[in-house]
Amino acid sequence: MIYLNKDDLLIQLEKISGMDFVSNKTEDLYIYSQDPGASEPRPVDFVVLPKNVEEIQKIIELANREKIPLIPMGGGLTLSGLIIPIRGGIVLDLKRMNQILEINEISRYALIEPGVTTGQLLAHLNDHYPDLQPAIPDAPPSATVTGNALIHGSGYLSQKYGNHGSMINGLEVVLPSGEICKLGSCALSDCWFTRGPIPDLIGLFTSSFGTMGIITKLSYKLYPKPKMRDMVFGLCKDVNNVPKLVSKITYTELAEDILLGKADKPDYMKGYVTVMVYITGDSEEELESKRKMIKRLYRKNGAQFMKMPERLMNIFLEKPQFAAAAADFRKGGGFEYVGSFLPLEKTPEAIEKATAISNKYNIIPTLILRIIGKGHCVMFAPTFAFNRADPADIENARNALDETNKLVLELGGIPWKAELAGQKLIVEKMDPNYKKLLKSIRNVIDPNGIMNPGNWEVN
Repeated sequence: MIYLNKDDLLIQLEKISGMDFVSNKTEDLYIYSQDPGASEPRPVDFVVLPKNVEEIQKIIELANREKIPLIPMGGGLTLSGLIIPIRGGIVLDLKRMNQILEINEISRYALIEPGVTTGQLLAHLNDHYPDLQPAIPDAPPSATVTGNALIHGSGYLSQKYGNHGSMINGLEVVLPSGEICKLGSCALSDCWFTRGPIPDLIGLFTSSFGTMGIITKLSYKLYPKPKMRDMVFGLCKDVNNVPKLVSKITYTELAEDILLGKADKPDYMKGYVTVMVYITGDSEEELESKRKMIKRLYRKNGAQFMKMPERLMNIFLEKPQFAAAAADFRKGGGFEYVGSFLPLEKTPEAIEKATAISNKYNIIPTLILRIIGKGHCVMFAPTFAFNRADPADIENARNALDETNKLVLELGGIPWKAELAGQKLIVEKMDPNYKKLLKSIRNVIDPNGIMNPGNWEVN
């Protein structure tokens, strides 16, 4: 709740960022009160689009003085309410801070501002550095690179190199005090090439959902781009074969990425787990050699090769890949999912029980599994389509979301970019001293509680 006169606050914000980039109009605030998922909308008081670090510092000074919540926003595509103001306040839309500041071709990193999108970075590299590529999420090209990395995102190149949070070399952060802090090698060097070997404080700002500060610069790893890329598609009838199959494939180091799926539509796919192994090479001969080895692994480990129609193959080879529309079986525009990190050996039970939850709520079962870090982790995502015009359908999706979060925790996994209810489930299960430490850090860094309050709250 804002106690300062809103007209006076509007004037002060306009002095900082300009009249064209501040608003408290209902029609402008509507989109900032909700996200594409099933989280309940919440009112926001102001939106500001700052252009630089200095403006952010002045906004933070104002927020501390008046005890006004601040909610930083990148692309706003998380589907789990992370940028929905839980207690009102000011959304800081960072889209105007969209400069690619440096591409280091030798040490292979990109130094960017928080508003740079995956599509923007991809296009820039394709035009000017065609031998380099970034890791990108399974999301529209309007998703921001920084937002994805800060939530331990996953997607393209995750199997080979890990979750996208591990690809951060360094950060510039405006702390809740308004002070600027650099983390990683940039704390003592002009080069943003690594996050160690000094005490690694970058982890405070990953998956903290904007509660620790506002990121204004990020150094992100880049990787060599192969000349050719293809996918070997397979089907696995027995879900219990999945862990061994994936383990055998990752042992070979053949795969760039591994993506698994289970869907009850179309009907002929019901009962199968699809296996998509992405391979790369510098020649057709190299690709063909890898195809043969992957097919052999399929045969020996309970799966079978299936030739994909060219149209579908092209969809799954897109970068960024965003096939979420294919799961909109309700044709009502609503889409939600439980992302979670699970041990590989837990996937058969997770698939079976998540399928049962979907059926319980009359939702066509659709599950995605992305292998992270050569099988050390699986990003497991049951998806729930719903009709936005049907309140009962939305409630079904929320209930399925809640039950699947509980399932993940029971299996020893961790819900990923959890919505508010999911965060509370996680906090309940946390080690008491972890909670105590988290609360102590939050109180020291943000004594006025202005940074996205309501998220990761520990009593």
